Amino acid sequence: MLHLAQVTKKGLLGKTVLRLLARRRPDETWAVLSSEENVETDASNYGEGILVLVDVGANRQVQSVKEAKDWVLSVISEYLAAGITPEFLQKEAERAEQWRQSLTLQSQDLARRTVELETRREQIQALEEKLKREKRLLQSMAAQLKAKARQG
Repeated sequence: MLHLAQVTKKGLLGKTVLRLLARRRPDETWAVLSSEENVETDASNYGEGILVLVDVGANRQVQSVKEAKDWVLSVISEYLAAGITPEFLQKEAERAEQWRQSLTLQSQDLARRTVELETRREQIQALEEKLKREKRLLQSMAAQLKAKARQG
């Protein structure tokens, strides 16, 4: 897993100690590590305080180390130079949440209207059936009256 780390000091036997600062998540976002984690590596060509990108395997073994300067500069040019600040991202997150809430309300309103329309449709069908029964009853009564009128 890829981490942003800082070279902190030279360890015993020529090992370099890297303090892990943040890690890349599977969704390509980054999380700052809350607890201090260190790993040792044989990569001794980095001075103390230098930021590096380090790929740490599942067994906590360092698989690769490279200087983070180019990566940091690309983050700055892609996001910060374009005005994408934490405040901007917070506002966008708030706007997205407002849209989500608005869409939820609209969806609930649509569902309520759908239920109302379905209820009205059922009421209309029931009235149609009632009218058909009454029409048949009236036709039957009219036929009976005609029959009585012919006989009498």
